[in-house]
Amino acid sequence: MKIESDRDLQGILRIGQICGLTLQHMLKHVQEGITTRELDAIGKAFLQQHNAQSAPITAYNFPGWTCISVNEAIAHGIPSDYQIKAGDVVNIDVSAVLEGYWGDTGATVLVPPFKPLYKRLCDATKEALHAGIRAAVAGAHIYEVSRAIEGVARKNRYNLLRQLTGHGVGRHIHEEPTIPNFFNRAHKDILEEGMVVTIEPFFNLGRGHIRTAKDGWTLYTPDRSISAQYEHTIIVHGDKPIIATQVEGGH
Repeated sequence: MKIESDRDLQGILRIGQICGLTLQHMLKHVQEGITTRELDAIGKAFLQQHNAQSAPITAYNFPGWTCISVNEAIAHGIPSDYQIKAGDVVNIDVSAVLEGYWGDTGATVLVPPFKPLYKRLCDATKEALHAGIRAAVAGAHIYEVSRAIEGVARKNRYNLLRQLTGHGVGRHIHEEPTIPNFFNRAHKDILEEGMVVTIEPFFNLGRGHIRTAKDGWTLYTPDRSISAQYEHTIIVHGDKPIIATQVEGGH
């Protein structure tokens, strides 16, 4: 969507903050022994306290209020009775809708004690997120955002999960345009003032291949390699995007 009024702006900022605070609240509860179903219930309660609804349920009838993906699971993980263990890599993706406005954010957290290479992966992916955000200025080509993200991956020698991309958001959870995480000059659409999009790099320690699990939802790496993802909803605004889902102390 594109911001066309102050109501639009306030609506995106409101749902963006709710998503960001929900994610932050859930991340604080990630610890050894908690199940992903319990984490999802924490997210559900927080969203309901703010009168927001789950975007994946509303849009796709997803079997969970949030997506929680562990280890070789990359995205769209269904909350379950799996108990978080020491050393796990946990990704939480929170998307929600309030009064017709949609927001989307996500982050990866490590459960101590964890491998140092996982920390480096997360740090690089987070760096790529903010490199992509800095490139998302009004008048830029989409491929400039992609180039900024891929540059961080190449510098750190990580593979990208190419099938997973950023996207438009605001009136629905997934809208045009698509924002790939790899450079391709064919993606030359222009980012216009007021556009609402997500930036969400996925970096991988393995070959960067993806498969869909038998549950029909969970995306995972067949080589069981670890991935990291960080995501923000932003509003294109001159030469400095507004990060709608950024909260104090968050990513």
